[in-house]
Amino acid sequence: MTIFVFISSLLGLMALGMPVAFALIGCGLSMMFYMGVTDPQIVIQNMWDGANSFPLLAVPFFMLAGEFMNAGGMTRRIIMMAMSWVGHIRGGLGYVAVVAAVIMASLSGSAVADTAALASVLVPLMRNAGYDVNRSCGLIACGGIIAPVIPPSIGMIIFGVAGGVSITKLFIAGIVPGVMMGLAIMLAWRWSIGRDKVKVEPKRSMAERVTATREALWALVLPVVIVGGLKIGIFTPTEAAVIAAVYSLVVGVFVYREIKLAELFRLFYRAAETTAVIMFLVSAAGVSAWLITTANIPQQLAELVAPLMANKMLLTAALMLLVLVVGTALDFTPTVLIMTPVLMPVLKQAGIDPVYFGVLFIMNNAIGLVTPPVGTVLNVVCGIAKIPMSGAIKGVMPFMIAQTIVMFLLVVFPQIVMWPLQMMTR
Repeated sequence: MTIFVFISSLLGLMALGMPVAFALIGCGLSMMFYMGVTDPQIVIQNMWDGANSFPLLAVPFFMLAGEFMNAGGMTRRIIMMAMSWVGHIRGGLGYVAVVAAVIMASLSGSAVADTAALASVLVPLMRNAGYDVNRSCGLIACGGIIAPVIPPSIGMIIFGVAGGVSITKLFIAGIVPGVMMGLAIMLAWRWSIGRDKVKVEPKRSMAERVTATREALWALVLPVVIVGGLKIGIFTPTEAAVIAAVYSLVVGVFVYREIKLAELFRLFYRAAETTAVIMFLVSAAGVSAWLITTANIPQQLAELVAPLMANKMLLTAALMLLVLVVGTALDFTPTVLIMTPVLMPVLKQAGIDPVYFGVLFIMNNAIGLVTPPVGTVLNVVCGIAKIPMSGAIKGVMPFMIAQTIVMFLLVVFPQIVMWPLQMMTR
């Protein structure tokens, strides 16, 4: 009955149009009333405890780093570098989008920011070159959702805090799955443009390629510094976020000289605005998380999936299907915050590695960013390209299917996720 109260109150409030954060608080109050708990201080205390976490300081700094990268010209130079190397291949602008998406994912960790930057530059170019706009937007959207999987990932930070999992291990374990997502949509792109008549970009000379790569070198150094520093143990993920923000600001102001001092307030404001939304969600989820534990909902879920407990692969596959369905109705951050406290005790009881599951969980939620009806990233692309959602849904399908296949491939072969982590942490 407790599960029913939890789900019905949450979905009911959201169906009435209440914002997710307030719906989470309302859901918590409904559960308190059902359980006979009437102390209102519990709500305030758990909201405070939910946001009062040192690792969450990484969120505003990575948001700020993303703003500095876009305003400072780092994003544009990455796209130009990718274009110089693979732009001349048939369907080259699609490969440029994927290569640029993977590199940018290793810089900011924000799917929405990366997608907006890619779409604003590449959609006009792809439209003028004769590419199918719907398919191009679908590719860019699926390229953008690689950002939460490849480190540094804001989603992994939130999952790590909510589930008590090592963020550094999550970062390292996410590298190979993120690259596989990129390769999968490259293959889908190659198959989907087989009969299209599109313009091919002129092949760049080696001198032009070297120049473009040298221009983007300042951006390419950052992911090496972050991952290398985390592996060696020089700094924590939170400190890595500060380094990323300061580095991006210095490069944008003093190296590329594209960030003017007058713009700084606007960039800080935009990063703070986005951070406030995420942190309020995290804070509100603290109430629901405490009540989920108090009401023993994880144990009730464990009883429901008891027949699958003996087979880790089947249990993981079933949970992935559950998250995939939930992700069609909820946005990325709420899904992570709501599902993590429910699923973590089940994983521990079944003996599933939380780092391995965390990577698949974040990948699954990232795919949810391009699934209707919510599809936040898909909405971003539609707004920039000025196309209807119906067209974007049709265009994104082959790439979304390719990434979903990769996710379930990792369910069958978990060593693909864990082997790089074992190698890098020796």
